[in-house]
Amino acid sequence: MKEQILSVGIDIGTTTSQLVFSQLTLENTASLISVPRIEIIAKEVVFRSAIHFTPLKSQQEIDENKIRQLIEQEYHSAGIRPEQVQTGAVIITGEAARKQNAETVLRALSGLAGEFVVATAGPTLEGIIAGKGAGACQESKHRGATVVNLDIGGGTTNIAVFRNGEVIDTACLDIGGRLIRFQNERGTISYIADKMRSLTRSMDLSVAENQTLSTGTIEAITMRMAGILEEVLGLVPVTPQLATMLTDHDLRRDYPIDYVSFSGGVADCIQGSSSGDYFRYGDIGIALGQAITRSKITQQFEILPSVETIRATVVGAGSHTTGISGSTISVSPGVLPMQNIPVLKLSPEDEALPLRLWGEAILRKVQWFNLQGEKQNLALAFKGPDSLGFSDVTELASEVIKGMQGILCKTCPLIVIIEKDLAKVMGQTLRSQLGFKKDVICIDTIKVENGDYIDIGRELVDGNVVPVIVKTLVFNS
Repeated sequence: MKEQILSVGIDIGTTTSQLVFSQLTLENTASLISVPRIEIIAKEVVFRSAIHFTPLKSQQEIDENKIRQLIEQEYHSAGIRPEQVQTGAVIITGEAARKQNAETVLRALSGLAGEFVVATAGPTLEGIIAGKGAGACQESKHRGATVVNLDIGGGTTNIAVFRNGEVIDTACLDIGGRLIRFQNERGTISYIADKMRSLTRSMDLSVAENQTLSTGTIEAITMRMAGILEEVLGLVPVTPQLATMLTDHDLRRDYPIDYVSFSGGVADCIQGSSSGDYFRYGDIGIALGQAITRSKITQQFEILPSVETIRATVVGAGSHTTGISGSTISVSPGVLPMQNIPVLKLSPEDEALPLRLWGEAILRKVQWFNLQGEKQNLALAFKGPDSLGFSDVTELASEVIKGMQGILCKTCPLIVIIEKDLAKVMGQTLRSQLGFKKDVICIDTIKVENGDYIDIGRELVDGNVVPVIVKTLVFNS
């Protein structure tokens, strides 16, 4: 039992935009006498686009029409039609995610990603995806070690910490190669980001547009940026500037780090041969890469080579965002695919309640999604009891229906996500108790949290499994 699906990854970044197509191979890895267990056993990038500079209307807006034209050209170059794509991700990353029209750009591109795609932007997810695309996740699992990947792009540095193949920490800083840009090779500034103004002020430097920076000043600024990265990794004491440069939360720094890897455009300038040629790209990217080369990061940590550098995020988006449900699922015919369904997850305290009280607990939490008196469809998620008899399954299904009563009046299906392997019997019981008058999607072995959104694709492998992407739709201010 084997099947192949086509996945797309589209990355709209601060500096560059690109696309990859990947082929994912699904196979039943269970024995002949066991319940089928469908897994993604192989991932192969089959097409890599050119790397394009992200077109902007202004410093605040992305040119969505030109972006769409670029992506359409790359589809044509690859000989692939949108309807051939079954999963994947469109991601707006770094400073680009903060542009005024980021959501408009995502909507403009969504039709080019087939009928099933995640459109998201957010530093945590971006860092994780880049770390997977760079190979840090796989190396941490292979080595049984803690690997930190720093994805250093034009606008941000996204950090993901992997231990034994699992994400244990993330952070994002406004440190990137395009935060200061130059008009010419004399070092005359054409653009400086607000965070960089703040950082240079802390260095007793006054830096502004149309000012010319000496090579020494550029090196001093980029060494301070590298110093902030030393701080976040726990190599030197933390200064107030670290908090300024963080975009959301800091790393915990309560674990030992075994290895460090780099991805993103600046990664190609670390330990490279661009020393002194600071103005090749019209920004501080080369100087920043060289500063990191001279920093304590490369001196005190063992550096792992990355599988991908500038393409890490887009490869990760195309190859590592998709998961596969368990093979004991229950899905009403013709209801998939579904996109952007918010998740309501029961807490451990909720699940500790007697089954007869689950309905009330669900009903209370459904009110979280009451928007101006109008309820939206959502996916109810829970881990599930360790063992259930037939009467328990019947009672649990009844309580789910009771708690989701406000959702049942909508035309959308009832969606239930269970971490334990019991979706088939639960889905069948729900459909029976609803008199087979309501569509039901019940899938299992998927882990989600409150605040997540979920996309569910069409059934694969003779209807045994569905592709699933769990994501967060976050646009930073």
